[in-house]
Amino acid sequence: MDEEYDVIVLGTGLKECILSGLLSVDGLKVLHMDRNDYYGGESTSLNLNQLWKRFRGEDKPPETLGSSKDYNVDMIPKFMMANGGLVRVLIHTNVTKYLNFKAVDGSFVYNKGKVHKVPANDVEALKSPLMGLFEKRRARKFFIYVQDYDENDPKSHEGMDLNKVTARELILKYGLDDNTVDFIGHALALHRDDNYLAEPAMAFVKRMKAFARLSAVYGGTYMLSKPECKVEFENKKAIGVTSEGETAKCKKVVCDPSYLPDKVKKVGKVARAICIMSHPIPNTQDSHSVQVILPQKQLGRKSDMYLFCCSYSHNVAPKGKYIAFVLTEAETDNPQVELKPGTDLLGAVDEIFFDTYDRYEPTNQDAGDNCFISASYDATTHFETTVQDVIAMYSKITGKALDLSVDLSAASAAEE
Repeated sequence: MDEEYDVIVLGTGLKECILSGLLSVDGLKVLHMDRNDYYGGESTSLNLNQLWKRFRGEDKPPETLGSSKDYNVDMIPKFMMANGGLVRVLIHTNVTKYLNFKAVDGSFVYNKGKVHKVPANDVEALKSPLMGLFEKRRARKFFIYVQDYDENDPKSHEGMDLNKVTARELILKYGLDDNTVDFIGHALALHRDDNYLAEPAMAFVKRMKAFARLSAVYGGTYMLSKPECKVEFENKKAIGVTSEGETAKCKKVVCDPSYLPDKVKKVGKVARAICIMSHPIPNTQDSHSVQVILPQKQLGRKSDMYLFCCSYSHNVAPKGKYIAFVLTEAETDNPQVELKPGTDLLGAVDEIFFDTYDRYEPTNQDAGDNCFISASYDATTHFETTVQDVIAMYSKITGKALDLSVDLSAASAAEE
C-alpha cells in the first residue's frame, strides 16, 4: 500500500464509487478503501439475517418470511430517472455494458387523501382525476409554454424573463390551483418542498423539461476491511491515508462524512420505515415497482414524504414478497408517528422497522485542505440530488466541468 496516488477515496457508498469511476476514466491513479468488509457504506444492501441483526439485535427472523439469501434490501433505495443525471453518468463512463435496467411500473402522487397515478401520456392525462376539465385546459397551456420555451428564442418567452420571474409568478400567470401546483412541483419537477416557488422560474422550467466495477476496469485499486483509515495532514492539507501501519500518499482525499467527522456539520435527519409485505401498495394498479410522492402541503408538513416499493420481480425478496420504504426529512423525534401518513397507505405489513439517520454536509468547501467530502443521502426516491452532489464534487476535485451532454436515444440504439 506504500505507494503514491492522485486520489484516495474512502468509503464505497454510491457517490464515492461514481467519483472513483469518473476519476479513473480521467486517467488518475485512484486507491479506493473502506473500513468495512463489504461494499456500499450507508447505501449498502442487506439480506434478511443482516436486516434483522441491524434492527432487532440477535433475534432470528421467522421462517414464514422465506430464505435470508433471497433478500437484498437497499438501505438507500432510489429509482433512476430515465432522462436523469445518473443515466448520463453511466453512459459517459460506459458502465451501462455491465447493467440491465427494468422500467418502474408507475409513479403516483398523494392528493386530497387518495393516491393517483402521475399521467404518462395524453390518454392518462385526460382521464386523470387529479384535475377538473377547466383546470386541465389551464395546465395544458402551461405545459405547452414549458415545452416550447427556448432560452435563446425571445418569442417563446412571452414577455417573461425567467431569471427574474419567480416560479410562483409564472404559475399565477396560468391560474393553476394549489392542488395542481402540488402535483406539478413535487410529482413532476421533483422539488422536495415549496421553497422553489420563491426562486427564479428558470430552474423550475428546466426541471420540467425534462461504480465500483467501473473504476476497477479503468485501473482503480480497491481495498476492503481496512481499519481506521486515518487521513494524514501536513500543513493542514491531506497528504495520505494510514491503515494498519501503512501509509498511502496522495494529492487528494475523497470520502463520506464518517471518515472526517470534524469537517462536517449535521443539517438534518431522515426518518424511514422499512417494510416487508405480501402484496403491492394498494391503489397503485398492482405495481411491482412504484414511487408515491406525498407533497408537504397535503400532509401539513415542511417537506415531502416518499413511498418506494419493489418486489420479488426485481430479485430483492422471495417470490410473493414486496419491500416498501416510507421516507421523509424528520421533523420530530418519533419516526413511527411521523411516518404514519405513509405507512397507512401500505395496507397490511408482515414486518416493519423504524429508524432515523443524521444528514451531514461538509464545512470545508473553501478550506483548500485537499479533502472532498460528500453530503449524506436525502429522503428522495430518485438519484437526481445524489448526482448533483457528485457532479459538484467532481468539478471541485478536477477543476473542470463534467460534460454529460449525450444523445440518450443514440446511446440506447447503440446498446441494442
